Amino acid sequence: MELIYKNADVKDAKTLVGIYDSAFYDDYIRYGECPAYGRSVENMEQSVQEFPKVIAYDQGKAVGVISYKPEGAGKYYIGCLAVKKEDQGKGIGTALMRHFLDEHPEWNEITLVTPCDKEQNIRFYTERFGFDITGEENDGHVKVLWFRLSR
Repeated sequence: MELIYKNADVKDAKTLVGIYDSAFYDDYIRYGECPAYGRSVENMEQSVQEFPKVIAYDQGKAVGVISYKPEGAGKYYIGCLAVKKEDQGKGIGTALMRHFLDEHPEWNEITLVTPCDKEQNIRFYTERFGFDITGEENDGHVKVLWFRLSR
């Protein structure tokens, strides 16, 4: 698999909605809510302006995205790392995260959240990338864990 990365712009909003909806449909069903699922194209256009996004393409097909917010002084918040359901388990999430780290060599702290009961996500961030769990809170009625990677 040879992934191509593209910085998203507002013209990519429909493509982004497709990735998010595929990746987060199960969360929406599981929790009865998921802020990443069911977004409108207009909402995604606004999100692209606030949170830069990088789309991963495999053989011309959009398969995943990483969304982040620069917070200054080498700090970043990962708002979303999503891979289309049918493309999960192929290393795309890992490749997107590595691409992000390579493209931001000045990073010194990265934070993100994921639901407490998503064991696969927890292992992904802690075992594959060395994130520490730094806290937990409720996001709506979903309990989430905070993660931090520092150097």
